[in-house]
Amino acid sequence: MSDALTEMTAEAVEVLKKMISIPSFSREEKKVADMLESFLLEKGYAVSRIGNNIWLQSPGFNPSMPTLLLNSHVDTVKPVEGWIKDPFVPENDNDGNIYGLGSNDAGASVVSLMQAFFYLSSCEQPYNLIFAATAEEEVSGKGGIELLLSELPRVDFAIVGEPTGMHPAIAEKGLMVLDGKACGKAGHAARDEGENAIYKAMVDIEWLRTHRFERKSDLLGPVKMSVTQVNAGTQHNVVPDVCSFVVDVRTNELYKNEEIIAEIRSNVTSEITPRSTRLNSTATPVNHPLVKKMIEAGRVPFGSPTLSDQALLPFPSVKIGPGESARSHTANEYVLENEIRSAIDLYIFFLDKMTLW
Repeated sequence: MSDALTEMTAEAVEVLKKMISIPSFSREEKKVADMLESFLLEKGYAVSRIGNNIWLQSPGFNPSMPTLLLNSHVDTVKPVEGWIKDPFVPENDNDGNIYGLGSNDAGASVVSLMQAFFYLSSCEQPYNLIFAATAEEEVSGKGGIELLLSELPRVDFAIVGEPTGMHPAIAEKGLMVLDGKACGKAGHAARDEGENAIYKAMVDIEWLRTHRFERKSDLLGPVKMSVTQVNAGTQHNVVPDVCSFVVDVRTNELYKNEEIIAEIRSNVTSEITPRSTRLNSTATPVNHPLVKKMIEAGRVPFGSPTLSDQALLPFPSVKIGPGESARSHTANEYVLENEIRSAIDLYIFFLDKMTLW
């Protein structure tokens, strides 16, 4: 396997460098999707595509068998200030680092999962296999994995490629952004009139600051609420009749988002409007056969505080990939070539002939 792994790693690195060289900000992934589609067609695969999402199915797809999805995303955030290197020029150094925007998050996962798909689909497996490189992950857009899922056959389990140091995130926090609105009555600040919406909002904000939800996750901890924006008033001598605020809510797998909203609304007087309830927390049991095999290989399961496309998957999944989360969205982002090699090797080890259900 050593020579084959070396060849797979070399090809993965070359594809990653091509990805880095093509700007692919969220909702602007067409060119990188075109490149990947052309590469896969040249290798002889039947490529399916919707929007800027591409996917492959293993040969002899059998609807009566369970299906495993290998998924990661091709979009990136925009480069932050502080880049010394050109974020769109892939660069190697003597330590084996590959620099470039999206190298770590999540180009390395895309190319590693792709190589794993090539290998696993070339031999008989007790499951069907789908590889998908998707768009809009960084903005949780509806044109990414959510759009693709409407096109796919039934999926039973997924590997989501994100930089985790190849340790499995078996749970992930969900996210809701809530808009709060406290309503009062305008009046002149010099007289005892009006109803100050700021004061009404302050009562609700204090409840949001101090409330503790009862169910605490072993992997993800408690639900966390943070008021992150407040806006009110038009001028110094007018009692404000409206005070708006924004709440960032990070949920655990013990609550559905709708439960959280209901509990908040029953305790505050402000209007509470979620921008979306799509991004739920997820969790896969630690005794799942795949998770157990990862643990036996020395991998350490954990709960992830960061959001990914895992939140949009209506079936069990594990988030695992090469690189480190701390490098994501930073200046001079990089991944190590050895991390890609190890990821390909581990993905194949975990999944080859594995009975997942």
